[in-house]
Amino acid sequence: MKAKLFFLETRPQFLLLAVVLGILGTCMAWYDGTFSIGNAILAGIGLVLAHASCNALNDYFDYKSGVDKATTVTPFSGGSGLIKQGLLTSREVFWFGMICLLIDVPIGLYFCITRGWLLLPLILVAAICVIFYSPVILKWYWPEWSPGLGLGILPVLGMYFSQTGAYTWHALIASIPAGLLVHNLLLLNEFPDIEADKVGHRKTLPITLGRRGAAIFYTTFTILVYVWIVGAVALKAIPVFTLLGLLTIPLAIKAIRGSFHSEDPAKLMPAMASNVLVVLLTLFLMAVGYILSGIFKF
Repeated sequence: MKAKLFFLETRPQFLLLAVVLGILGTCMAWYDGTFSIGNAILAGIGLVLAHASCNALNDYFDYKSGVDKATTVTPFSGGSGLIKQGLLTSREVFWFGMICLLIDVPIGLYFCITRGWLLLPLILVAAICVIFYSPVILKWYWPEWSPGLGLGILPVLGMYFSQTGAYTWHALIASIPAGLLVHNLLLLNEFPDIEADKVGHRKTLPITLGRRGAAIFYTTFTILVYVWIVGAVALKAIPVFTLLGLLTIPLAIKAIRGSFHSEDPAKLMPAMASNVLVVLLTLFLMAVGYILSGIFKF
């Protein structure tokens, strides 16, 4: 029974993001001529564990700060609710999150030894984003940069490095849309939590900019994702088939429209669903683009 509860505490439906990010980073490395199925699987496990740790620690800190008690749970936000329901203790959730993170240590050391120690700074920055996001970073202005970096850009670069043993400008440019998308994933999911986040003295964009200001910010970053992809292709920094990511534009428009009506749950919930699809599908379609470009040498 406890095993099932700890599995649910990871919020497995959200771990799909880590899988898609891992696929993108691996496809980029394959396109550049380096691929190891063993390294891909091991690094992917490490990435999923890091994301699971982040989810568990966020639940712990949300509960301790009192935010959890004031939060309205939605299919896309509000945490697992397992501590609030008394199914797991806050201590159990904290140590579960820390154990997931500690398991990542030998995986990270393995890749540092076999692929290069330049991976270590990336791991350390990612760990800081995971551990300090809820208790510290959320109390700074514009905290959404942290998941954008730690759960977006760095996972793609880390997966790429685990294959190639190097960072390239091509890999960095290709990882930027992931950062923008994950930033926006958190941003739109914060709208239902505005009042609850105020309890924890948080400074999310919907609080500091207001609903309309945050919606404009969200829209700007969404547009930037597609402009970045087109511009990178035009400059031949990423392969042309990554333009497949543009197929999610209709979903993005739906999410943007809903962000300007965030006070209405009937409009916000479909927008949040579209936002999730935009993130996952855009990244996955970019990965497919790398495969097609490698096959057709285009």
